[in-house]
Amino acid sequence: MSAALTPEDVLRLSPVMPVVVIDDAAHAEPLARALLAGGIRTVEVTLRTPAALEAIRAIARGTPEMIVGAGTVLSEDDLAAAIEAGARYALSPGGTRRLMKRARQAAIPFIPGVATSSEVMRGMALGYRCFKFFPAEQLGGVAALKALGGPLAEARFCPTGGISAEKTPAYLALDNVVCVGGSWIAPAEKIRAGDWAAIEASAKLAAGLR
Repeated sequence: MSAALTPEDVLRLSPVMPVVVIDDAAHAEPLARALLAGGIRTVEVTLRTPAALEAIRAIARGTPEMIVGAGTVLSEDDLAAAIEAGARYALSPGGTRRLMKRARQAAIPFIPGVATSSEVMRGMALGYRCFKFFPAEQLGGVAALKALGGPLAEARFCPTGGISAEKTPAYLALDNVVCVGGSWIAPAEKIRAGDWAAIEASAKLAAGLR
């Protein structure tokens, strides 16, 4: 992939986008290598810990074949920090008008989060077509996304939140779902334990779900 990724390029990197929480940046490179070995080419590092930006930096520098993104981007400052750290894309659980307008001018793709049809419409009015549907299971899951596909046929989604490996195929069968966000591939406890073999095995399962 070139540097000029589009939001849909990002969502097509893997049928399941690993959503990870990293407490120690030293775990970042071995995590990236385990995911790559399992056939996963991207990882969303959430900005939920003090180590997150350094973890993004470590992956961007040490494992450049892994396309690393920043998740939980809540502000313009978060977006700027993610870009400086080397993130190739950014996602948010929501999207203020100010953040979405600023992100349209950013050097990397931004995928805002939505929970309602009105939020999708506001995003589309600002030029967005790809969205994170969050929290997916709590919002009605597959049935909700299928319903949104009627009136908002141009929108594309990465549903995230409460989606297990077993539930993933039903989401991927929808025309408006490009990929699914999943924390089950590399849960925080397995990252902390350095259980790279288990993470690689989960990545192989995820990569084969399309």
